Amino acid sequence: MSRPSSFVPPVGARAYALATARGEFAVVDSPVAAGVEPRGVALLLPGFTGSKEDFNLLHPALGARGYRTVAVDGRGQYESDGPQDDESAYAQTELAQDVLAQAAAVGGGRPVHLLGHSLGGQIARAAVLLDPAPFRSLTLMASGPAQISTSQQQRVKLLRDALGVMSMAEVWEAMQALEAPEDLDGEPDAGGPADREDLRRRWLRNKPAQLLATGLQLCTEPDRVSELAALPLPYHVLSGARDDTWPVPLLDEMALRLRARRTVVDGAEHSPNTDRPAPTAEAIAAFWESTDD
Repeated sequence: MSRPSSFVPPVGARAYALATARGEFAVVDSPVAAGVEPRGVALLLPGFTGSKEDFNLLHPALGARGYRTVAVDGRGQYESDGPQDDESAYAQTELAQDVLAQAAAVGGGRPVHLLGHSLGGQIARAAVLLDPAPFRSLTLMASGPAQISTSQQQRVKLLRDALGVMSMAEVWEAMQALEAPEDLDGEPDAGGPADREDLRRRWLRNKPAQLLATGLQLCTEPDRVSELAALPLPYHVLSGARDDTWPVPLLDEMALRLRARRTVVDGAEHSPNTDRPAPTAEAIAAFWESTDD
């Protein structure tokens, strides 16, 4: 499960419902730092079971480099509404259309930088393949070329099976019983993930149909790297030095196929944004700046 550093937005950021042509989406909108020349706008998409709060530690550093960053809960994810039981509402094409609407709403008619973490990366890729025009660049953070690893597919299948016979609250309790003690305590220096009540509250507000549909997508996603590589867009593949969801050598190969900038964040695993936020933000900002030249 993705663990945010804190559920409290950073100083200066606003949490609100973003109005788009496809409905409202909960966002954390963080401005460019005072006195800094604006360089652009970025839309940030979280991963499976995650939320917009997963990017809270990145906002200040990116704002200091001139970027307004808008992190969004996808349809049926945490504080964004969606159908409870209709999985068709969460088809990848539907979620990609949502991203196009979000980009239009935050971009003000100008292309935005797009970043997706894990599942968010695959939804971001689908949006770019539908229409690359709204985007200045695409960063795939710990997000691979096709389906997740076999071990992670097994975990998602267990979750899908559990959601078929248990309530969200019952599934949460079962997941906690299976977690290793060190996982339950959160990252030792994160300052917020140890608050299990916040994590429980987030879990309970996810729509079951969204988890079922996107979990299946993770297990069946085809390789669309060649389609993406054919588009004239700057790409960045960023990951930790270790990743159980998509092995790092697979991400290396994907970066080569995309002719993408490649960043490996030492000391980070599947969530560089919370494991090592400072070097992660530095790498993201440096890439965005390179696309402005």
